[in-house]
Amino acid sequence: MVKMSKTVGKWLIWVGVAFFITACSNSSPQMSLAGNTMGTTYQIKLVPNDNLPDPQLLQAEIDMALEQVNDQMSTYRPNSELSRFNQLALTQSVLVSPDTLKVVQEGIKLYQVTDGALDITLGPLVNLWGFGPDARPTTVPSEADIESAMARTGIDGIRISGDRLEKNKPGLYVDLSSIAKGFGVDKIASILDKYGVTGYLVEIGGELSLKGTKADGHPWRIAVEQPSEDTRTVQLVIEPKDIAIATSGDYRNYYEEEGQRFTHIIDPRTGYPIKHKLASVTVLDKSCMVADGLATAMMVMGTEASLTLAQQLGLAVMLIEKQDEGFKTYYSEAFKRYIPKSVDNV
Repeated sequence: MVKMSKTVGKWLIWVGVAFFITACSNSSPQMSLAGNTMGTTYQIKLVPNDNLPDPQLLQAEIDMALEQVNDQMSTYRPNSELSRFNQLALTQSVLVSPDTLKVVQEGIKLYQVTDGALDITLGPLVNLWGFGPDARPTTVPSEADIESAMARTGIDGIRISGDRLEKNKPGLYVDLSSIAKGFGVDKIASILDKYGVTGYLVEIGGELSLKGTKADGHPWRIAVEQPSEDTRTVQLVIEPKDIAIATSGDYRNYYEEEGQRFTHIIDPRTGYPIKHKLASVTVLDKSCMVADGLATAMMVMGTEASLTLAQQLGLAVMLIEKQDEGFKTYYSEAFKRYIPKSVDNV
């Protein structure tokens, strides 16, 4: 299996706020599968039916599907589809799978929706700041270095022609880490849907997809973690149904240099890591890939712009902002129906 980023393994640089599943205490039959993928772990809980293969065969099918995603989109595998694109010279193209095309097309769409806050061509900047396959820099990048890296970014450098990706900007480097983990969750969910599973919870590194209920008929309960570097405290417990959930935060994947704190979340529009007060974003959507990308984009956008976009698109979004003392939570209108009645709406 592929390892991920420097602090938590090597592939998807993106690290979000962890979700964790509240304990199940029932005697009803329920299948559980777990494993390693993308430098993190996955966990699946599902209500079995007669259509499912044996657990070992089901897990093998899931592992093969996730391994295929690595072979398609990992920037750490030199022969992956994405790495072969990144190695192309100007105006050359490479044949890619429908899955890679789908994720790239979603990345382009999210770039447009978020006014450039999510940019899958951010790779040169990610590497420059030390959150990519290259080693961490020994000094803070200079303004000239940042400008040089930004010159090699730009969504207009990607051209899709049938089942091929063409490079139209020299030095362009595509990094799908902001949405590929969510795509992996969707991939597993589609396998379970194929077998007619009516109740499941799929989780990869904190990103989730939910369907139906647990084996005993009770809802899946999801605890959203409060953004904290040292402790794990529950911010909110929700019981969403038939939806995917993704969270992005800046409080665990970072480094400090000369007294300055540099987060892994970089604003493609400025070339610098974010510095605003927004600490985490949680997004609910039918697609975990979309939720994953929007959560990352909103961490770049900040609180006010994210709430405005959520209102425009009817998105279910929860934002946690750092204050001088503690945190303040904001909810979009669409998210408020998921909040327990005992919790005050902000």
